Amino acid sequence: MIVALQSYGVRLADARAGSASRRGGAGPSDHKAMTISGRTVMVPVHTATAFDSPFLVRRPDGDGVSLIEHDGAVIGQVTFPDTPRFYALRTFDGVPYSQIAVLHGRDVLATTVLQTCIRYASRAKTCRFCAIGQSLAAGRTIAHKSPQQLAEVARAAMLLDGVKHMVMTTGTPNATDRGAAVLCESAFAVKAAVDLPIQAQCEPPDDDRWFSRMKASGIDALGMHLEAVTPAVRAAIMPGKASVPLERYLAAFEAAVPVFGRGQVSTYVLAGLGDTAEAILSMAERLIGLGVYPFVVPFVPISGTPLESHPAPSPDFMHAVLGPLAGMLARAGLRSTDIKAGCGRCGACSALSSYEGRTP
Repeated sequence: MIVALQSYGVRLADARAGSASRRGGAGPSDHKAMTISGRTVMVPVHTATAFDSPFLVRRPDGDGVSLIEHDGAVIGQVTFPDTPRFYALRTFDGVPYSQIAVLHGRDVLATTVLQTCIRYASRAKTCRFCAIGQSLAAGRTIAHKSPQQLAEVARAAMLLDGVKHMVMTTGTPNATDRGAAVLCESAFAVKAAVDLPIQAQCEPPDDDRWFSRMKASGIDALGMHLEAVTPAVRAAIMPGKASVPLERYLAAFEAAVPVFGRGQVSTYVLAGLGDTAEAILSMAERLIGLGVYPFVVPFVPISGTPLESHPAPSPDFMHAVLGPLAGMLARAGLRSTDIKAGCGRCGACSALSSYEGRTP
């Protein structure tokens, strides 16, 4: 059911239920966190696909439980995580905590350290699925979260809401370190304040020595996200980011794994952008051979982006990818539960971890 919900999205009878949904920005946007059979997942609710979804979530009852319907037939129940307590606070310099970092899934603190990107303002270079500037334009975040702000919010989120790990991503600020430097200073400040596992996410820096620096700063896991796996799709969907070729990503993965460890380096692959299932699985096999965890998620067409009307992948397509991928991971001994921090460990944006559980 989770695969279908993430492909089609859901209609909400009461959008006010539970914690707020996310519009725009980086990461899982136009989604809402929902807990189904004890597992918290991110499900699209503000996309064109979701508006026409056959799935409807009814208003919650007195115990906070909502029924899920498919074309009018009840197929399950869902609850919504409560609004985090740390959202009610402000930093020492007066910024709402929710503009510094937000809750993903059930227990992940996530932030976009730099809410800007050298490619976002250029129609010829921007990733066509990206909405990093939307939340900034709407005043829901700030452009640069300082190390002090991040440390303050991380400590509060851990103490008040039981956050277990943190994701730091960033827009790409330059064509050299590509965000590694700002992630290092941010992670160092957080680790000085609280013992919270951190995943950092950026494009491959131009110098592999950054990986040792990132590890020394307190970063426990690293994400370098391919998004698409074939040159033609990468050039069409993200022309600026495609200037960093697949060969550089593969070389960076090979250099980063010995620093962070097998399974602690990962990449995000968006299924449904145009890559075939065979192409995704072929690249996944290469990545797994390097010790990289390929976190494959269904593409979500975000409102206000050039791909807002692009179709989401079907449940059948996701099954054709996630089933074999889980088998590859099992044979290689890579498990999401072993990842110290980040998207793969959280797993809320994909059904991949549930497929892992089915694999002997």
